[in-house]
Amino acid sequence: MRHTLFRSLVLASSALVCLAASAQDQPIAFTGARIIPIGAPEIDRGTLVVHHGKIVAIGADIAIPAGATSVDLGGKAIMPGLVDTHSHIGGAAGADSSSPIQPEVRVADSLSPFDAGMRRALAGGITTVNVMPGSGHLLSGQTIYLKLRSRPGEARTIESLFINAGDPDARTPAGGLKMANGTNSIGGAPFPGTRAKSAALVRERFIKAREYADTQARVLESAKPEDAPARDLGNEALGEALRGERIVQHHTHRADDIMTVLRLQKEFGFRVVLHHVSEAWKVADEIALAQRESGGKVLGCSVILVDSPGGKLEASGLSLETCAVLERAGVTVCIHTDDWITDSRLFLRSAGLAVRGGMSREGALAALTHNGAVMLDLGDRVGSLAPGKDADFIVLSGDPLSVRSRVEQTWVEGRKVFDLSDPGDRLWAEGGYGAGQPQRPYLCCVDGAGVGSGE
Repeated sequence: MRHTLFRSLVLASSALVCLAASAQDQPIAFTGARIIPIGAPEIDRGTLVVHHGKIVAIGADIAIPAGATSVDLGGKAIMPGLVDTHSHIGGAAGADSSSPIQPEVRVADSLSPFDAGMRRALAGGITTVNVMPGSGHLLSGQTIYLKLRSRPGEARTIESLFINAGDPDARTPAGGLKMANGTNSIGGAPFPGTRAKSAALVRERFIKAREYADTQARVLESAKPEDAPARDLGNEALGEALRGERIVQHHTHRADDIMTVLRLQKEFGFRVVLHHVSEAWKVADEIALAQRESGGKVLGCSVILVDSPGGKLEASGLSLETCAVLERAGVTVCIHTDDWITDSRLFLRSAGLAVRGGMSREGALAALTHNGAVMLDLGDRVGSLAPGKDADFIVLSGDPLSVRSRVEQTWVEGRKVFDLSDPGDRLWAEGGYGAGQPQRPYLCCVDGAGVGSGE
């Protein structure tokens, strides 16, 4: 019976894949909703047309293509799929205790597409996510940018969720480089014991990576491959950062730690996003200056907003006004979950917290979408609704800043991958018995399998 049930589930999953694929063969027109494009005026009772995974038209008076499926969304709101620039879903784990700097580690090698976090993220309207290793190292590895394009059971490998999956001409997988400073990375040897030693180790390693790259370049010029140094995966990853091909996604909290990151960025020229930045409100003008003087290499701040006390001592200066202060200073701002710190299902609420702290409505919504996309080098594909961009969007029951609004549908590349009206999807959105443990029916004889909610 169990084998029959499993086979039925597989067949049903395959049927859904085929049905979704065939739906891409004809346009879909979503009509009547309030459309929030981001970066353009909101549209009352607008129309959004998608086809072959892309947005083909958006506006108030759009002609619906012949043969299109029309979906009436009167009373609803449509906005871009949310972009989470800092998350740990998927079972993320990176560097180990052997050294404080491990750029060769790839977090993608630790991720499972079956992880419950993927489903929670879609229930929260997140369509693009930067999955990071932890912050207990000065450099804990390479991050991975994912598109959550699959319904439960469809994705068999994490590769299928890579941003450029199936594109032979793209540099895959797309991702950044996770770095950190402050108290997290301070410890006993071989870890640094002070903030100054932390910065010294980072400088030393970037210098070695630059020397490695210079040697490689000289070998290419001399056409003597036998003189090339032994391949070094860590130096290769750092070289990508030095060339601007891989963005440094940098955990930092205190104002003095933020300034250390900016000092290192100026010295080595890498592109960087400042993450968390609990005390950024103290040095907002300095961050804005660095953003201007770096020629855009300081991409901005990815902020986490929490409205309850607790956490680490170096985050004690956290303020709900940080996003507003940065916005007024001219700093580009996005917001992230750091899931589980903020549950992915509650990501929209972060925009409301930012507005409560004084940020503009437009800025707060862009901080969940377009600005995050830019900080992942994906602004040309996701983060706003415009013709030619990926058809990644969410359908809301009401205004995105209302605490009463729910994510009703999540669409990725023109496919509906979450639907609140589906009992299975609702379980992921609301939790309860069985959520997060799809294998529970098969664990009847395991001690404790029937205990608890499964969340």
